[in-house]
Amino acid sequence: MTEPLHRPTETPPVEGSTAEAHQERPDGGIWEHPYLWLGLIVLGVLLFAAFFIARMVDL
Repeated sequence: MTEPLHRPTETPPVEGSTAEAHQERPDGGIWEHPYLWLGLIVLGVLLFAAFFIARMVDL
């Protein structure tokens, strides 16, 4: 007897899978520590502003 056809949105049953089921952790990537990146950006902005403030004071 043949297998019934599946609609395109359904996946057919898989045979011979050797992978074990495991809980996957979501990928945090570069956003794993957002306060670190925010701190670096704020530090850069403050240094950039301090450069121009020092130039204005020097005039």
